[in-house]
Amino acid sequence: MAIIKSFVTLTLLLGSSLGALAAGNKTATNGIGSLPAQRHVISVDQAESIIAAAVKEATTVIPENIAIVDPSGLLVAFHRMDNAYPGSIDISIKKARTSVLFNGMATADLNAAAQGVLYGVEETNGGLVVFGGGLPLYKDDYLIGGIGVSGGSVDQDVQVVKAAVSWFSNATLSHY
Repeated sequence: MAIIKSFVTLTLLLGSSLGALAAGNKTATNGIGSLPAQRHVISVDQAESIIAAAVKEATTVIPENIAIVDPSGLLVAFHRMDNAYPGSIDISIKKARTSVLFNGMATADLNAAAQGVLYGVEETNGGLVVFGGGLPLYKDDYLIGGIGVSGGSVDQDVQVVKAAVSWFSNATLSHY
C-alpha cells in the first residue's frame, strides 16, 4: 500500500511537467522532445558568474561548496571556498542535481514528501537531497540548470543560494 501511495504522489509531482510536454510547452521539461539547437542549457560563463555571486554572499556567512549543473544534472562548474567543509562537496552537487531532476523544484520542497508517502526518495537517482540549499536556474522561463550550496547550516546554505539565484535573475535582464 505504501508503494502505491508513493507512486501516486510521485506521479502527481511529475504530472504537471508531463502535461506541459503534451501541450507542446517545452519550458517546464528541460527541452525534452526538442532538437539540440533548441535546448536551453547554462553556459560555463553563466555558471562561473553565478558562482562568483554565491562566493560574494558566502564570504559574509561561511565558506561554502557551490555546484552548478545543466538541466540533465551533469556538473558544469564547481567551486570550493577555502576552508569549506569537505563533507559538503558531494552534498552541494546532489542539491543542484535534485533541483533539476524534479523539473525545477527547490530541494526543500521535497522534504515534506520524503517524510511521508515518498519516504526514502532521497536514496534514488544516486542520492537526492531533500533539505534546503538547492534551487533551479531559469533564463527566459526555461530551466537551464541548478545550483547547490553546502557547507554551513541549512539556513546559511539557503541564504547563499538565494542570493546567487537573485543575482542571476537580475543579471539575465541586463546582459545574459
